[in-house]
Amino acid sequence: MAVTFDLFGTLVDVEYPTDPGTSVADALCEYGVDVPSDWDDAYREVHIDAPEGAEVPLPAHVAAALRSRGAESPDNAARRAVITAFDPDVTTRPGAVEAVEAAREAGPVGLLSNCSVPELVARTLIRSDLDRRGFDSITTSVACGWRKPHRQAFEAAARGLDVNVSDLVHVGDDPDTDGGIEAVGGQFVSLETTALDALATRLRAGEVPCP
Repeated sequence: MAVTFDLFGTLVDVEYPTDPGTSVADALCEYGVDVPSDWDDAYREVHIDAPEGAEVPLPAHVAAALRSRGAESPDNAARRAVITAFDPDVTTRPGAVEAVEAAREAGPVGLLSNCSVPELVARTLIRSDLDRRGFDSITTSVACGWRKPHRQAFEAAARGLDVNVSDLVHVGDDPDTDGGIEAVGGQFVSLETTALDALATRLRAGEVPCP
């Protein structure tokens, strides 16, 4: 059995900007970008035509939003601004460390996170109580190109652990996204019904977790 965990809202809580567009605009100004006067509109518009379920990296969206208004982002300013705007304040959720440790005793362990911001997952782990070395594989939507619940997100996580996707037990807080594992034959453990400390107990008892 292989276990994958969602990150945000499952293992950690992160304080996001209350107004992401404004936070990104402020960061762009710091990097010398002339932000368009109608930036709020530009930020909310769709600029990249991606397939359903595909991840659009936020820096690519920001760069496209600037271009739509005749502005540029030299020296990779869009990426740097996004990373600055989403600098995380992290709280590790109760039972998270124990759940990951128990999963490691049962088999390979992975992280599977929807995240359009480069480096955010790595920085979040560094600032949490979780040991990054406790994960055999870390899969993010910004890296693999697909967001949960798309099957390719789960398949990418399975490849990272060298297992069949149907062998995955995925733990998460959102049935609409994390629950997509069931469509590819895996098992979903919802935090709505199974707390992390209870999950750790079941894993250590050799029980396959039940939703």
